[in-house]
Amino acid sequence: QVQLVESGGGLVQPGGSLRLSCAASGNIFSINAMGWYRQAPGKQRELVAGITSGGGTNYADSVKGRFTISRDNAKNTVYLQMNSLKPEDTAVYYCNAEIRPLYRGSWAGEYEYWGQGTQVTVSS
Repeated sequence: QVQLVESGGGLVQPGGSLRLSCAASGNIFSINAMGWYRQAPGKQRELVAGITSGGGTNYADSVKGRFTISRDNAKNTVYLQMNSLKPEDTAVYYCNAEIRPLYRGSWAGEYEYWGQGTQVTVSS
């Protein structure tokens, strides 16, 4: 059973920093793209940042220059370093990954997985 487990959320003052982590576990053949989404109350879920298996990255305009996404392929883990946090960054942050589960020594399909979400609150 493949699952994504997030950690690192919490309460931080404006201008502060947080680092989110998301580890994929289970019988995994390979992981393609990984990313972070967020959903604020009353709003749709939106892409924050994504990273390919080769390390290519993309960011929402609202977080460019403040957030950095990275991954450790050996640990099947993706990170989101968030600096200069603003109240409007307050949301539940979700990890997302495109994973090929291990099947008979290889793989049989690629599926999208989501983490359970971690709350980030930016407030004084």
